[in-house]
Amino acid sequence: MSSVYGKILLVSTEEAPLVTFLKELMRRRKLLPSQMAAELGFSHATISRWLSGADIPKIASCHRLAKYSGVSLEKILAIVGHLPEIAETGPPDWPEFREYARQKYPAELDEDLITMIEDLIERRRGKKYDAGKNS
Repeated sequence: MSSVYGKILLVSTEEAPLVTFLKELMRRRKLLPSQMAAELGFSHATISRWLSGADIPKIASCHRLAKYSGVSLEKILAIVGHLPEIAETGPPDWPEFREYARQKYPAELDEDLITMIEDLIERRRGKKYDAGKNS
């Protein structure tokens, strides 16, 4: 037990849902916090406060997070704490790659390119799975 000025500090070992969500989003996109901040139009300090649990996004920022991540606004608002928790306790619904690619890059990627990228993703997953299986 730790105390500061006679008050007991409660330290939680559980990560806040927002922190988990942001870390997973960065992992999936292979981004650093500063890179994600730039892509979203937020300051690095803002993303750092969210990741440390010192602050949560305002509703307008949740709109940007929803559009950027492809996760519904309602789920983002629930993750952040602006809405009551949604009954589903599993991980956020991430859009399938094909759906995401069509939304994010409608002019740049045609169906053939999307199929090629999906194939490469599956091959890479297979290599990681095979490497882990042989360990």
